[in-house]
Amino acid sequence: MTVSETKFVELNPSDAVVPSSVVGDAIIRVENLHKYYEMGETRVHALRGVSLRIRAGEFIAVMGASGSGKSTLMNIIGCLDQQTSGEYFLEGTDVAKLDKHSLAGIRNRKLGFVFQGFNLISRTTALENVALPTLYTKMDRPERVRRASEALALVGLGDRQDHYPSQMSGGQQQRVAIARALVNGPSILIADEPTGNLDSRTSVEIMDVLQNLNRQGLTIVMVTHEPDIAQFTKRVVVFRDGKIRRDEPVADRWDANVVLKTLPVLED
Repeated sequence: MTVSETKFVELNPSDAVVPSSVVGDAIIRVENLHKYYEMGETRVHALRGVSLRIRAGEFIAVMGASGSGKSTLMNIIGCLDQQTSGEYFLEGTDVAKLDKHSLAGIRNRKLGFVFQGFNLISRTTALENVALPTLYTKMDRPERVRRASEALALVGLGDRQDHYPSQMSGGQQQRVAIARALVNGPSILIADEPTGNLDSRTSVEIMDVLQNLNRQGLTIVMVTHEPDIAQFTKRVVVFRDGKIRRDEPVADRWDANVVLKTLPVLED
């Protein structure tokens, strides 16, 4: 049974409400972004005047075909690339005016990244994998261990701290990757196809983790090609030909915890 074959239950209205303490002005604001890439003698216009505002506590799915511009925007939001023209403000800071050292600091402190590939180090335990980003901070070792342990507990892996990636399922490895993204206390989680390598049930389990984190106030911006997965978010932004073609709230949003009760447990 696939996700799309299952009858879902809409998320309770109270669960969809962002706590008032985290609702505010745009935490991410991009204005009239243009991005050009030079590819030999060809100039590619990847973003064509994109404007977007994301408030603290939102959970957004960014969708679009390959080459639509969504990945370019995510790279800019993640401070991995810069626009050719236009403005990008992150928590009120004009990112274009920052030097490489400041950008690296933002990526480590304010942004957490989760990718389709888990990118875990096979020879280190879950706890050690999660603690890696803290090595670039001034935390002492006891604090790093405490932070990593708390992050693993947050994603339901408090009892798997000493396990190696080879001893964990794909879903558990992605949870470790999420915990690693959370260990430095970011205000924004950027997730690029976080369920792309997972089966249907495990994908919903990961969405349950993300919904729980969002309920606690974490802002999440997620790229996905799957309409079913986007249904667990609060807002969908669709790109085509370098422009935003649709930006609307999710109707009949699904509650991952409820959906899990309708899905069979997969047998090995």
